[in-house]
Amino acid sequence: MNTATFYIVAPDSPQASPEGFEEYILFLIRHFVQQGARIYLNAQDKQEAEAWDDLLWQQPPDQFLPHHLIGEGPRSGTPVEIGYSKLKPSWNRQLVINLAKDTTNFAGTFTQVIDFVPCDEKAKQIARERYKIYRQSGYQLQTIDIKHP
Repeated sequence: MNTATFYIVAPDSPQASPEGFEEYILFLIRHFVQQGARIYLNAQDKQEAEAWDDLLWQQPPDQFLPHHLIGEGPRSGTPVEIGYSKLKPSWNRQLVINLAKDTTNFAGTFTQVIDFVPCDEKAKQIARERYKIYRQSGYQLQTIDIKHP
């Protein structure tokens, strides 16, 4: 069964700051890579995708996560592929971590979706729209409140 998990970012959580959110995303990527998942990290745009690529290259050697931008890297890919909404992910990805704050959704494309409900009211409303699309597409939905580091 396809699942979509929405992480709700509380305004008073460390993840409400850009740095705290980045750290949480890195934590999630490591967690899913350790479980053997092949991840598609969907950024807002090309600039954000390149920033995530740079950030992953800057990780300490003992925490390195093999990754590539769409169109680069080995033929079979790495555990983490980075792109943005206007690009089509590789065929061999099961899980998407959606960082885009628009109406982009991956219903029917991935078996597992990780998405976020940010603090900003406008972005929160758009996240609710994505949630409805997943529900209508038959995804099993869950929400998780982010309240801790």
